[in-house]
Amino acid sequence: MRPDAHIDVREQACPLTWVRTRIALGRLAPGAVLEVLLREGEPLDNVPRTAVEDGHRVVRLEAAPAEGRGSWRVWLERGAPREEATWP
Repeated sequence: MRPDAHIDVREQACPLTWVRTRIALGRLAPGAVLEVLLREGEPLDNVPRTAVEDGHRVVRLEAAPAEGRGSWRVWLERGAPREEATWP
């Protein structure tokens, strides 16, 4: 499996890490996968959690030491937009 798109938010501070990720996800079709490079700490805590809360799915979450100390890689599968999501 390969991601459909890639963004690097390691130089961004929260909440911009999620803002940039959300914009990138919004440009993808439902089911497409976005690879996000981010830093440990607040971005690593917030981006995957907020993505799930927004209806997306974490496919992979792993340390990315080759990308620099404290770097992580998260793959997010885009869910249906909120207005398209079915009501529980």
